[in-house]
Amino acid sequence: MSVELLDKTRKINRLLRDNRVSKVAFTDLCQLLGELLESSVYVISNKGKILGIHQKSDDSPQPYFPSSEGQWLDAAMSKRFLEVLSTKENVNLEFMGFPRKTAEGIQAMIAPVYIAGKRLGTLFLARKERCYGIEDIILTEYSTTVVGLEMTRAVSEEDDFASRKQQEIESILHILSPLEKSAVKQVVCRIEKGEGTIITSRLAKEVGITRTVIVNALKKVESAGLIQTKSYGVKGTHIKIINDRIYTDFVT
Repeated sequence: MSVELLDKTRKINRLLRDNRVSKVAFTDLCQLLGELLESSVYVISNKGKILGIHQKSDDSPQPYFPSSEGQWLDAAMSKRFLEVLSTKENVNLEFMGFPRKTAEGIQAMIAPVYIAGKRLGTLFLARKERCYGIEDIILTEYSTTVVGLEMTRAVSEEDDFASRKQQEIESILHILSPLEKSAVKQVVCRIEKGEGTIITSRLAKEVGITRTVIVNALKKVESAGLIQTKSYGVKGTHIKIINDRIYTDFVT
């Protein structure tokens, strides 16, 4: 390993060891790798979403390629990226579906992101004229490991979040009486787009459940972290849904 490659690898390691952040943002890694390899760099999910991006104006396959984080590749191009099963350097972008004018003069590298044998996404690099060499490939493949670990962490956080939301629902279902569950259902059915205002006295008359039962049920649901409420007196009670699982478990 050359001294220059070792130095570049250490810069990526320093990004990982940065104590100022709890996680590595994909765009931060793209920016660093882009500076090290003088390239435009993209992290792409299996579904074709741009998770991280660093663009050099003269090296980006624009205007055919997404230009900002959160945008999506078209389905056909996303599929072509997934068909690349191992790192391919100096790829002809015309074979990836880019127009000849866009691909002309651009050297590209496509590196699949794997963790434990599972494909998680793709690291895509592009730059003007200069071909990618062996040290560029080594640094890129090292970076795919970093990206893969971050993707795994993100998925794990999403799973944990979903699990916590389900636990909140299950705990409140054990606490509420059948009548209180019915009251919550009637309230939630009237809350559109995650928040809204209800007048409990009017609702009580409409559904045949006392206002006291409705208010007590809402207090229990709020204490479980499923909703937030704010009373406006005779104007009603504003309700904001915090845990959207409430629609699934109470309404359906």
